[in-house]
Amino acid sequence: MLDGAASDRTLLEGGLARPRGGIAPRALRSAGGVLVGVLAVLALAAPWLAPHDPTRQLDPAAARYRPPGTVLAVVELADGRTLLADRAARTAEGLRVERLGRTEVLPAEGVANLTPEGVADRRLFLLGTDGYGRDLLSRILHGARISLGVALLSVALALTVGLLVGSLAGAGPRLLDGVLMRGVDALLAFPWLFLVLALTALFRPSTTLVILVLGATSWMGLSRLVRAEILSLKEREFILAARGLGLHPARILLRHLLPNSLNPVVVQATLTVGNVILTESALSFLGMGVQPPTASWGNIVADGRDVLTTAWWVSTFPGLMIVLAVLAFNLLGDRLRDVLDPRTIVR
Repeated sequence: MLDGAASDRTLLEGGLARPRGGIAPRALRSAGGVLVGVLAVLALAAPWLAPHDPTRQLDPAAARYRPPGTVLAVVELADGRTLLADRAARTAEGLRVERLGRTEVLPAEGVANLTPEGVADRRLFLLGTDGYGRDLLSRILHGARISLGVALLSVALALTVGLLVGSLAGAGPRLLDGVLMRGVDALLAFPWLFLVLALTALFRPSTTLVILVLGATSWMGLSRLVRAEILSLKEREFILAARGLGLHPARILLRHLLPNSLNPVVVQATLTVGNVILTESALSFLGMGVQPPTASWGNIVADGRDVLTTAWWVSTFPGLMIVLAVLAFNLLGDRLRDVLDPRTIVR
């Protein structure tokens, strides 16, 4: 009987197992799941975490392109308007406000939220504002719901189509396999980005269209992976035994072939999420994805492309969220590969 270390060495030398590894260290790969969980919580809890309405423009003239950490006084006027001021102080004549580089005195009867000190309402823009005076933090949090939701739904659609086509090709007759795989090869040979741009240009851009387009253009690689796994499993002993027992081919596919081929498919689907996030952001940046005023990380980055030197925060913070999300899902996929691959051992 071999001890644990000797057994590991024997398996490695025999080629039956391989050490866990990858570009990222193990601790960093393990952090992928934590990062994905944090992003999911931020997206789901965005309505409660966001300090302000992501689409509301209180006073665009005074609030546009404010840097991170800006605090403005909120002045509610009796006629229903709202003004944002750098400073507001009570005077004998009413309320003295400083806004837009000017100082003016508002009559006391014209201010609805007047207090003995001035006004008590303050609005903090932790990550600054965009060109319309909207709170950037609130838009990023709500944009997480859209960007992550579009990516996950698109990958779910791609995974469904990929499993269907791949399983039919792998478990079906050779003629069906040839027809399906030649169709997949033709789609893979077509310029992918051009295909996505063409589909989004033919129809009116919307969130639903983005999900359908990204899902319809991401399933080909998954289908080939499913087919390859099923072909490698078809001649295994347990499949031959199931055939010998007279099980229906559909039952063999659903109960034995597909479940045993899902591990690498799940890993690949996780890695695909990161690519889809980048694609959705690119489409939204180009104005062919999620349409304003709905916030997504891509169109928030686009809002700041003309003011990168003067209002860097508008594009920087959502851009960092895109990088973080893609990194998190790639690390998660790397970790899942280690966990789900039965040939890996802890090094």
